[in-house]
Amino acid sequence: MDNMKFKKCPDCGQEWQTREDFLSDQEIVIKGYQVNFENLKLGLFLFDHLKCMTTMAIKAGEFRDVYDGPVFQKRMTGTSECPGYCLRSQELSRCQVECECAWVREVLNIIVHWQKRAF
Repeated sequence: MDNMKFKKCPDCGQEWQTREDFLSDQEIVIKGYQVNFENLKLGLFLFDHLKCMTTMAIKAGEFRDVYDGPVFQKRMTGTSECPGYCLRSQELSRCQVECECAWVREVLNIIVHWQKRAF
């Protein structure tokens, strides 16, 4: 469908045709992650649109394919090995623990370091 867009800002109406357009926009900044332990793909990545100062949420599953590393089966949340990053929504750090949630932290790292386009 030609009219399908990756994301539209709910405030100013700006549209991004593709995920790459969205992530490459200098006015888009990742600000956080709200975990969904029942289904990690339904957790929310939070992005600020600096043009209009709006925060937008996009499901983590929309970005799952940017990471092709290991995905662990056991969740380590609450153990002595867990640094608790997923419990702090503004924490964007990578996690070194072999945990079910680790792929999300890796995706966050990829997004944080995404090349922004120059104007």
